[in-house]
Amino acid sequence: MTKLLQDIKLIGDEIPWLKDFRQKGKDEFISQGIPTAKTEAWKYTKPNRFLADDFSFCPQGSKDISPYSIELPFKACQIYFENGIFSHHDELPEGIEVLPLIEVIMFHHDLRDKIGALAEIKAHPFAALNSAYLNEGVYIHISANVTTPIAFINHITPQPNGNMYNLRNLVVVDDNSSAEIVEYYCYEGDIKSSYLVNVVNEIYIESNAKLKHYKVQDEAFKAGHIALNAVDVKTSGLYKSFCLQTGADLSRNETKVVLAEEGATTEVNAAYMMNGWATIDTTTDIEHLKPFTKSLQLVKGVIGGQAKGVFQGKIHIAPQAVKTEGYQLHKAILLSDEAEVDVKPELEIFADDVKCSHGSASGELDQEQLFYMQSRGIDKDKAKQILIDAYLNDVIAKIDNENIRFWIKSFIGEHD
Repeated sequence: MTKLLQDIKLIGDEIPWLKDFRQKGKDEFISQGIPTAKTEAWKYTKPNRFLADDFSFCPQGSKDISPYSIELPFKACQIYFENGIFSHHDELPEGIEVLPLIEVIMFHHDLRDKIGALAEIKAHPFAALNSAYLNEGVYIHISANVTTPIAFINHITPQPNGNMYNLRNLVVVDDNSSAEIVEYYCYEGDIKSSYLVNVVNEIYIESNAKLKHYKVQDEAFKAGHIALNAVDVKTSGLYKSFCLQTGADLSRNETKVVLAEEGATTEVNAAYMMNGWATIDTTTDIEHLKPFTKSLQLVKGVIGGQAKGVFQGKIHIAPQAVKTEGYQLHKAILLSDEAEVDVKPELEIFADDVKCSHGSASGELDQEQLFYMQSRGIDKDKAKQILIDAYLNDVIAKIDNENIRFWIKSFIGEHD
């Protein structure tokens, strides 16, 4: 058995439903194991080092750290996690309910059916691992049009023994409601710290509801970050996301969206920047199940050193999903001869009268533009950064909230 799966006591082991849920996750993870080169969905991203590293699971978190808070450059209702443990949250605006996930499991039996329904453990081994440790995370219920963004602040202070943190968040956006969510993963301490963050978000977008979901993943140099966002969108609902990946030795951000009813729409955008020897993986899976659904994807990357970028994007059009549209585009710039990008776009179309396209391109910075800027007295590194900023501008512009957009843009250039 891999050391990622440990026999530890968790809150609620006496609850039959929870005990059974965890056991199913454990059994499935034992059955699948850590992905290898033969695992098709992980063929370009191989978390082999997780076989050797001895991560410890600490369900009580670190008791030596005082509650953490940060100053965001925009007003937000902040929800704090310290070393994978829910800490506290700010005063909530009207229309938002936040509860610890374990409280929902214990006292809100009507919500249990939503936990695990979207994150399929047979298709996602790390979701199975997350289920085996189901304990930490929050439930967010949005029942109105909320104008103040909700910010998840996930703060890590790396421990000497390399801890593993499992989070499961459940988000429900009611009919005709809307909100913005920001996920921010950050750390303090040695840049070479080793730890593993394993996140599952299950998100339900009801009829005519809208959720805009932004994420900044900025981890330590040797950290691992595995995330699955599983989303279900009902009639005329909208799920729009943007993810910036700039840190970790191995990072995989996977988004699976099911456009379950007519008129459902999703827009999944991302940018990644990495140097050194890291692997950054962006994987998407969009299912169009009904007519008049629409999906758009734009992912752009900048890779230097001996780092590797991975993009896997799948669009599935079910037989009854006529009059649908699905568009996907990935582009990457390689800053060195040793940098690598692996791309696997997929279209599965089983319906007529649809509009779909996918494309991918990779190349180098324009040397003529770089020479021109240097000839005008601009330092080479400064000139490269200006070109990188310009290259990423169109995907960054997909962030609708101006204040959040400027904040996310501030991370570009820190990891060139």
